[in-house]
Amino acid sequence: MDLTAAPAGSPASSDRPLTIWAVTDGRAGIESQALGLAEAVARLTPAEITLKRVIWPRWMRRTPSRFIPAIPRLLDSGGDALKPPWPDLWIGNGRASIPLSIAVRRWSRRATFVVQLQDPLRPPRLFDLTIPPTHDPLRGPDVFPIIGAPHRVTRDRLTEAYRAFSDLVSPLPRPRTAVLIGGTAKAYRLGPDRAREMAEEIAAWVQDSGGSLMLTFSRRTPPDARAILTERLSRLPGVIWDETGPNPYFAFLAAADAVMVTEDSANMPAEAAATGAPVHLLKMEGGQPRRRRFHADLEARGVLQPLRVGAGVRPQRYEPLRETDRAAEEVLRRMRLARHIPAAMQR
Repeated sequence: MDLTAAPAGSPASSDRPLTIWAVTDGRAGIESQALGLAEAVARLTPAEITLKRVIWPRWMRRTPSRFIPAIPRLLDSGGDALKPPWPDLWIGNGRASIPLSIAVRRWSRRATFVVQLQDPLRPPRLFDLTIPPTHDPLRGPDVFPIIGAPHRVTRDRLTEAYRAFSDLVSPLPRPRTAVLIGGTAKAYRLGPDRAREMAEEIAAWVQDSGGSLMLTFSRRTPPDARAILTERLSRLPGVIWDETGPNPYFAFLAAADAVMVTEDSANMPAEAAATGAPVHLLKMEGGQPRRRRFHADLEARGVLQPLRVGAGVRPQRYEPLRETDRAAEEVLRRMRLARHIPAAMQR
């Protein structure tokens, strides 16, 4: 059904919760960012969050977003329905969401406030607010840059995760080092040789500290690198998640005195920065200027710290970054200005 002439939505009122759609292509990292911002908004005002996954036909998935017609009937049947009533707040993330983020302002007759995460490579005026990372150059009156990306890490979530995995992490000797391994990305690669070197670096750090290891892999970690790291680090005190049962990722962050993370990821350093624990980069093959700018931002805030084996683990705590909360506050501020949402909705 062509929704270009769909009925408009209605502005939020103080007698009902804010309706929020998090619209993504379903990739885990992209989805986590959109949900992270949605949940942060919901912590400030009563809200109902709906996750919408956009799946374009295969032949369109490499098409630049500006050439994709925003017609929901072109979505694969595997995607979620996009039809009225439109939400009060639309949070789009990922290339697949961009043409729909632009169109929903027209479909809703501007009743829906549209936020686009990352740099959509389209003019910011096409959205109500764009939230890119500070390491991207996008700036403007409708742009609100933050360090890293929105995420779902909160103090409450870390506390709950620690309790859920307390039998696993509580007995581990301190200092505890969480090791977060990513994998192959556009500009980075984790091959067998680098995996062996990385294993030696991690082992030297943990042995020097006299503490323990808490290691987890991502979906992108190559099988050979995973096998090498597991085999070479399994003799250390600690735990390596073997993909059996739920991933203790958040429990590892909650229990960590220090965090080591591969440099390919944007999400993992941002999530680690919410803990206040010092973060150390594990180098990979390749590189990317924009990722180096991100790391420089984290260094300037005291989040990223040098990995110095031989000095022991001497955590230098910092004030945890709250960029997701800061972005949520800005979203609600602008919604009140643009849509006359009552200030009483923000608690």
